[in-house]
Amino acid sequence: MSLPKTYQKLVAVRSSNVLRDAVEVQEVPLLPPNEGEIVVKTAYSGVNAADYLMAAGRYLAPTPPPYDMGSESVGIVVAVGEGVSQFKEGDAIFGMGGGYREYFTISANRAIGVPSASKEVVTLGVSGLTASIALEKTGEMTHGETVLVTAAAGGTGSFVVQLAKIAGNHVIGTCGSDDKVAFLQSIGCDRPINYKQERISAVLKQEYPKGVDIVFESVGGDQYDVALNALAVRGRMIVIGAMSEYESGPQPVTRVRDSYKVLNKSASIRGFWLMHYFKFAQEHTAKLLDLMAQGKLIASVDPHEFKGVSSAIEAIEFMYRGENVGKVVVGFE
Repeated sequence: MSLPKTYQKLVAVRSSNVLRDAVEVQEVPLLPPNEGEIVVKTAYSGVNAADYLMAAGRYLAPTPPPYDMGSESVGIVVAVGEGVSQFKEGDAIFGMGGGYREYFTISANRAIGVPSASKEVVTLGVSGLTASIALEKTGEMTHGETVLVTAAAGGTGSFVVQLAKIAGNHVIGTCGSDDKVAFLQSIGCDRPINYKQERISAVLKQEYPKGVDIVFESVGGDQYDVALNALAVRGRMIVIGAMSEYESGPQPVTRVRDSYKVLNKSASIRGFWLMHYFKFAQEHTAKLLDLMAQGKLIASVDPHEFKGVSSAIEAIEFMYRGENVGKVVVGFE
């Protein structure tokens, strides 16, 4: 098919803690694919907590401006470069390196074929893969364990809750509203905690005096401190982020070092960044798709609609206000 001459994308043109000061919509040429590449028409892009870090220039990978915003998309292949045999025009793919853009170009070897370019499928990207791979590889989750999930009603947290339950574990989830409590109960969370109505530390001390075996932590700040103190003997804390500290930067603290807290429990704190584990992406995507097909796993998409490149700014801000239930998605169809 013939490609348009230009397309729109969201670009961070300067580093700023204020998202709208950092980004702008640009119209740029759409080039044909090089050897080994495919061009994809974006259907949906997922919104992630790291988007603010990208705009602020503080992401884990170096992000000097200008920097294309967003990190994951599903779409339809519209052009195939020489030497590409695994995809053809019309195929649906998921790609890391997509983002808030109408088209994206990606190495065919980095693309993952999917059944459809849907909202539900895009949730399996950063969110689904982080949940699945981190629980297995970093958290070494088994069964019969107690798992605490912070930000449990978000895109990643909702997958962690379900995967931990599928594995036969007891799950505690923190959230910030009664609507989110109801949502967590609907996906199998055994003990939702609305931190605006209950003190997380008090609930854990009273109801889980032996501690928790696994913490899946993405909030940072006070919730990190509470979760660390709640670890059981040989407990594992998986740290995937610190969303509460992204806008203003890491919080300085003065306290006893974490080593003293983990030593007397033989506990551990384990960081997880998806790109260090991307070799497992194909395997875990297939696993998640199979669980969805069996009706055992629900891909939770927030019902608020955001359409077009410029709407990505509002979508990111919406997520950071903590209003979402499930994964926030931007559509381009």
